[in-house]
Formats: sequence, structure tokens, C-alpha cells
Amino acid sequence: MIIIGLTGSIGMGKSATAKLFIAEGVPVFDSDACVHELYAPGGAAVEPIAQAFPGTVIDGAVDRTHLSAALREDPSGFERLEKIVHPLVSKARESFSKSAAESGSDMVVYDVPLLFETGGDKMVDAVVVVHAPDAVRRERVLERPGMTADKLDAIIARQMPDADKLARADYAIETSQGLEDAREQVRSVIRAIREKQA
Repeated sequence: MIIIGLTGSIGMGKSATAKLFIAEGVPVFDSDACVHELYAPGGAAVEPIAQAFPGTVIDGAVDRTHLSAALREDPSGFERLEKIVHPLVSKARESFSKSAAESGSDMVVYDVPLLFETGGDKMVDAVVVVHAPDAVRRERVLERPGMTADKLDAIIARQMPDADKLARADYAIETSQGLEDAREQVRSVIRAIREKQA
């Protein structure tokens, strides 16, 4: 089974592009959604995070605001958090891939925001980077509730520069020309990957 890594910085249209892969019949593993489940009541990360970061679990769920505050106070906590969360995400991803293979899929997409930053590009067969001009990205993100220009700049500073991602990509999808244009790009990427594997 072919594994495609889908990535892109904030506001580039990655989530919308993931939906286009699903529409073409390619199963997508959403890492962010997986973490949300792990943090929710009954999630496998709740207890270990409660022990590692006291006061960050409220009403049986990880409170992201409290957790962010704890990590700001003690940035060394990021490593502790990754040691808890990454193995749980890996386990969920493996079981997703197994059931996709059993249902006859010839390819799957791993939607990973920090694919290059976490070395995830080494576990996939092809990397697709979603991108858009910076002005388009800023406009999209600043429409989100609670987002400010300062917050956005802080997020961008933590991510690998777009030019570096594109230089390392096998395929790129540009999302500023609307949904139908992006859909055609997704279809041609799927075709190209299948032809290459064949």
C-alpha cells in the first residue's frame, strides 16, 4: 500500500485538500483529530498527561489552554508531552492503515501538520505539500476566531519555512485558485503516484 504524507503550514488549505483526497476514495488519517480524541474524556493520553502536567486535566479531559500555559512556563515539557502523545498517535495510525489495507485500499494519506519537523517524511512513500501565497494564507488565518497577527507570526516562526517544505516535496498542490482547481491537482497527484508505483 502506498503511503502519502500530506503537509503544509497553517492556513495553506491542507484540511480542505485532505477532504479532496477522501472524495477521490483515498482514506486519510488526520493526526490532529487523533490528538483531539486522545485528549477527550476517556482518551488514552488523559491519565499520563494528568500525571506529567498536574492541573492540566479538567472534567476528565486535557484542557489545551492549561496545557499551553504549563508548556510556556516550562518549555522542556514539550519533550515529555511528545513521549506521551507520539506513541499513541503511531498506534492509532498503524491500526488505521491495517484496516485500510484490509478494505482493499491501494493508498492512504497521513495528514501531518509537522511532517518534516517531526521526521515523519521518512515513513511515507511520497510527500505532498499544500501551499498558497502568503497574503492568501494570512487572510484565511486572521478570519479564525481569536486569531491575531502576533499569534499567527508566533505559529509561523515555529514551522519550517514554506520554501524549504516545497524544496523537499515530491508533489505540491497550490490552493489559492479555488476548490475545483485544487481537486484537479489532487487527481493528477493520485494518478502520478499510481503510475510511478506501477
